[in-house]
Amino acid sequence: MGQCGSCCRSCWGQTKDDEANKDEKFGSGTQNKDLSDGPVKNRRMTDILWIPVFIAAQVIYIIVTIAGCQDGNPAKLYSPRDFMGAYCGVEDNWNNGPNLGATGSLSLTMNLTSTVDLLMKQAVCSSPASEALTVGNANYGPLLSTQAERDKYLCDCCIAPCGGVCDGSLALEDFSDPTALFNSMSSKLQELTDLSKATELFSTGGANGEMFSTSAFWEEATKYFNQVCVTDCTVDYTTINGSSGIRTFTYKPPPDSDFYDIWNTLLNANTANPLVAKITELINASFTFEALPFATCPYNPEFCVPFPGVGFQELAGNSMYCTFDFAGEVIDAIGSGAAEALRAIGVMDIASSATTELGKLAGDFLSAIDAFIVISVLSFVIGIVFLVVLRFTIGICVWIAVAISVLMFVVFGALVFVMSIQCSGAGIWETGVQTSVAVVVAGTTAVSQTLTGEEVSEDCTGDCQDYRGIQKFSKNGLSCVTWDDPSRTRMSQYSSTAYPEADLEKNYCRNPYKANDTLKHDTIWCITSDELVKWEECYPIGVIIPECDDGHEIEPEEWRTILHYTSYVIWGLGGVWLIIIICMVKRINLAISLNKVAALFLARNPHVVLIPIVQALVAIIWTLLWMLSASFLLSQVPDDYTPSGYYATYAEAYGTTGTCTFWDTLTGSSDCTEAVAGACNDQWPTGSVWKDNVCEQDGDVFKCWRCSQPRYALDYRFAISFFVFLWNNAFNVAMGQILIAMCVGIWFFTKKEDKGKVSVVPQALRTIFRYHVGSVLFGSFIVALVQFIRYLMKYFEKQAEAQKNRIMVYILKCVQCCIWCFEKCIKFLNKNAYIQIALCGTNFCKSAKEAFFLIARNFLRFGAIAALSGIIHGIGFVCIMSGTAVAGYLYMQELHPDLSPFMPCVCFLFVSYVVSKLFMNVFGLAVDTSLQCFLACEEMDGCGDFVPSTLRNFVKKKIEGKGEADSD
Repeated sequence: MGQCGSCCRSCWGQTKDDEANKDEKFGSGTQNKDLSDGPVKNRRMTDILWIPVFIAAQVIYIIVTIAGCQDGNPAKLYSPRDFMGAYCGVEDNWNNGPNLGATGSLSLTMNLTSTVDLLMKQAVCSSPASEALTVGNANYGPLLSTQAERDKYLCDCCIAPCGGVCDGSLALEDFSDPTALFNSMSSKLQELTDLSKATELFSTGGANGEMFSTSAFWEEATKYFNQVCVTDCTVDYTTINGSSGIRTFTYKPPPDSDFYDIWNTLLNANTANPLVAKITELINASFTFEALPFATCPYNPEFCVPFPGVGFQELAGNSMYCTFDFAGEVIDAIGSGAAEALRAIGVMDIASSATTELGKLAGDFLSAIDAFIVISVLSFVIGIVFLVVLRFTIGICVWIAVAISVLMFVVFGALVFVMSIQCSGAGIWETGVQTSVAVVVAGTTAVSQTLTGEEVSEDCTGDCQDYRGIQKFSKNGLSCVTWDDPSRTRMSQYSSTAYPEADLEKNYCRNPYKANDTLKHDTIWCITSDELVKWEECYPIGVIIPECDDGHEIEPEEWRTILHYTSYVIWGLGGVWLIIIICMVKRINLAISLNKVAALFLARNPHVVLIPIVQALVAIIWTLLWMLSASFLLSQVPDDYTPSGYYATYAEAYGTTGTCTFWDTLTGSSDCTEAVAGACNDQWPTGSVWKDNVCEQDGDVFKCWRCSQPRYALDYRFAISFFVFLWNNAFNVAMGQILIAMCVGIWFFTKKEDKGKVSVVPQALRTIFRYHVGSVLFGSFIVALVQFIRYLMKYFEKQAEAQKNRIMVYILKCVQCCIWCFEKCIKFLNKNAYIQIALCGTNFCKSAKEAFFLIARNFLRFGAIAALSGIIHGIGFVCIMSGTAVAGYLYMQELHPDLSPFMPCVCFLFVSYVVSKLFMNVFGLAVDTSLQCFLACEEMDGCGDFVPSTLRNFVKKKIEGKGEADSD
């Protein structure tokens, strides 16, 4: 019967013999180090105290889960939510939300603010409105009585250049007189307010032109539609005219809009004034919409206005989500192909918005549980196929791994170099495209000046009023028109006569203004030849990569300089790595031989593959059960988690991004604005923000912004559950490692003629489960603890990010990086400790110590094999995970088209990662165990004829080298 060994004794209470043999090598006749007859036979139970600790952890997990099941509601993770965060099909929503018990389907209605916004601006900012508001006539003065009000109006409408508000005029059709404005605008609005006009609305020949008939509109479907809960998806929006319960709503800008006061001024103007009569009539008569009955759409009427011609149907059978379905007359007008294309684009945009909520994603996972099971089975089938292919391509894979390792230095160095010159908002490849206009203009100008011998200065200072260069193209390549062109009718107030000191020569860009002007731009601009874009900014010639509006992608400049030189350092390290590879050819050949031994082991013992298959099944079942139990804990969001009041601005509710770089924050610079957390998302998981049309008034301030709760929240119960999840996963992985190590050890030291005849798996199972379960639990606990601390730092990072604490975010990122490195070291040492346990039968602490000294004696060999094996493992991960993800995505598209594939695919990737890890452990552990067995043979001066032929020459050379040294 085996003797029990204590962890405490093995770690802190070593005997004198243990201290004396702390760097003991393998050798014949040495206790626990003589492997002449294979793994040690005389063993004892090790680290048994960790078994009751593990059982206690499982009991606590069960108690926490049962308590969570009483209060949790996983349905909140996947039930549809409307634009204000209320759950469809739920009567009592948070913060006195609407009663949606009878409306369980999520549909879409017109977002009046976004849809009518451009039409409102077109009316308010038109030339007739501008004349009535700012100029007047002989009988009626301007409706805006003060110059400050008139300047603000001109600036808000971008009618005149003014810095900080617009960088060009609004690209809207203008009208010469009030009658033309009334006729055009009333026709456009009639197509939106009269459901029978849907055919004209979606026709390019309608009053709205291509506004609603092109893909650009439907690509922004989330902007022009409200997500609301309705009774079902089959509500016929086209037949509400004249129905009972129909409501009406007259549009007006929100109270906090810049145009709210202007709108009311025009609405209440004296209709005897010929300048404004038609505009007032337009506002009173054309901006009234019909809304769905309250029983169908239980919200205020402004949120229940149907979009003409757009109906809905269930995304799939019995689905709670509705998708676009155009009315028959619309399909007849634009064609079935075009209607289907626009519908698909709109669905994609609406679906993409749903991927922003983790709770909703978890709900998608629960709804696609069948796909999870099928793809999980398919994942380890892909793993088996990969291992079979790897057996026949191992040599190629090793040298490909060597080539990839060198190529990574080249590619990564190039990436860092490009990042050092990249502008914010521009992609790696996009930077060159953005500056093409400037390059062409600069090149042609340089050639022209060289040929003519004329040089013109492109210098300017401040707001560039002193610029006298010859730039004649706007920043987006639009050609400028001559300032004194007599045929130009728009912005005619800008001419060389009106601004004699601005040097408005030809069509060159300038920044004309007078000292007493209140409207001034902050850089040069010109009047363009484009009919819609009346004016636009310019860049001086020679500014090839101008300063971007949002700065560089990497800030500050010191960091860009660091990246620039870092790229050279990376390339230099690549060169050093190439030299190291050349110098380590022998060790690479050893790595190839060890990989061949591992392939031979798998060929002779194919039943070993059963170990990762069983592990995969255990991991899948455990992950599934844990996610189901965790959903009860995640769904419990306290009522006071998110504020329930109103806020005056979006920034106050959502927060601001700020202009300070990390360097500015670190140095305490006062030349920038720090980011500020919002009231709705100052803790993680964060809530969301929505705008209510019914506002709370605080004096002269309208508060319209409100919060909605997140779908999920984290507390100490989830932390307990998550730690047990990590420990169980680590134990599952560790058990596979030690079993495979035991199998390899038994096979390696089996006589040549008996290899493949001895069943190694049953022997390994009997030995490990009888003697070493406690040691495996101990090692896996250490890994789980380190992982939990790393995830805890990630949680703190998300909290700091929500609170806009950038310094703490970067500190925690660095801490996570250090913990991640430490975790890798722990896993590497644990893996080799398990091999020592399998071969020598010692407890975890002693095995970890012996593994450490063995690695120290052979660090170059371990380093070479670890580097090459790591890349081979990476290839395995990519193959298995990508194959699983593609298969899972196709499965979701075929059987669950109503669900966002994002979260299920994330789950597929997670499971395939676990499966990949288990399968690659078979091959990786075979290589690592073969290395330790090979080193044992070296240190014992040979192990007989059972050494695999691919390693025999290496052992022979080592022994011959020792013999020559002894003879010397």
